[in-house]
Amino acid sequence: MSRYPEETVAFKNDIDTRMKLIIIISMFLLFFVFTQGTIGDTDSINSTDLSQKSEAVHEILPAPPTHIFTRDRANDAGGGIVVFWKKSEDDGAGRETVQEYHIFRSTEEDGEFEVIGTAKAGDTSYVDNNTRDGTPYYYQVKAFDGEQNSTVIVSEAAFSSAQWFHGGRISMLIATIIISALVVWFINKAKRGHELYIRPIAGLEAVDDAVGRATEMGKPIMYVPGILDMDNIQTIASMIILGRVARKAAEYETAILVPCTRSIVMSAAQETVKEAYLDAGRPDAYDADKIQYLTDDQFGYAAGVDGMMLREKPGAIFYLGGFYAESLILAETGHSTGAIQIAGTAQPSQLPFFVTACDYTLIGEEMFAASAYLSKEPLLLGGLKGQDWGKAIIIIMIVIGVLLVTFGFTDIIRWLSTGQ
Repeated sequence: MSRYPEETVAFKNDIDTRMKLIIIISMFLLFFVFTQGTIGDTDSINSTDLSQKSEAVHEILPAPPTHIFTRDRANDAGGGIVVFWKKSEDDGAGRETVQEYHIFRSTEEDGEFEVIGTAKAGDTSYVDNNTRDGTPYYYQVKAFDGEQNSTVIVSEAAFSSAQWFHGGRISMLIATIIISALVVWFINKAKRGHELYIRPIAGLEAVDDAVGRATEMGKPIMYVPGILDMDNIQTIASMIILGRVARKAAEYETAILVPCTRSIVMSAAQETVKEAYLDAGRPDAYDADKIQYLTDDQFGYAAGVDGMMLREKPGAIFYLGGFYAESLILAETGHSTGAIQIAGTAQPSQLPFFVTACDYTLIGEEMFAASAYLSKEPLLLGGLKGQDWGKAIIIIMIVIGVLLVTFGFTDIIRWLSTGQ
């Protein structure tokens, strides 16, 4: 027995406390190590499973398109083949795995295929516009899911060729035949001496009055044929009108001035005026010096014509032909001289200036009608009447078409389509 029983009890209690503390810490450490190991194993297992699943998904290719066939592009001049296919089973239907289709082409069935284009998901055709007529072409269409293509099916050999007729423009052919027949019929009618009615045009009705006014005032007439060359239809129409004006001037014994900006236009104007004086029985009154070439420069020509206006003080001025920025310069100067002015052009941007500064203006097509109206030439009259009747038929068809479509008869749209 211990001599110090109280100390012995305290020592035992201290040892028990330390042992409990060591046991608790050991258990905590064991638990920590065990749980960490388990979590690490779980992560390792999960990443392995995901990797295996990803590889398994990656190995599944998108379903390929089927029923691939080709056709020569219709209604063209050759050089085109259309490729058709039935879309992949993975395209749509809730499985949006197909992003696009890749189109491959080769000139040999077993040869090397190269990509020539792509089509969007949902499309079932592709137009190859880069082929040589008579050369065989083979096509493949692959579905692409963003990572890989599907398996392929090779089409049969396809050939491109040109067509003699455009099947989508039959309506235009019929319209051309009808208008041409009308023109020929009216030309023959005019040649047989039948009088063809043409709507009166105020500017043309004033031609004789303008020439008469200049004659009464003892002043010359100035005729400006525009700044374009003889290869322009406006200048050609202007020369025809010049013939009528020159003939009337010859009958009234009035001088006519024709400043030109092109040498060929000057030669044509001289011959036109000379013939008009011959027809009027006044060849001795013809003066070739009155028909002058000024310059090819646009504003140099405008300055030259303005100078002639201020010096000669014409009683009537005609602006008929193609004009550009010089139109207002000429018309304002002519207005300042007090002359009666008649203008006509097919340049839409210059019409407002002529309308503002001139007494009469032939707007666009009226100038071309003027050549027929003044010359009374059967070919011109027949062409004008035939075109007018053609326009009337087109207007009637538009009205009828609008009514039919309004009441649900839409087949007329397809029939009147002019194709592409």
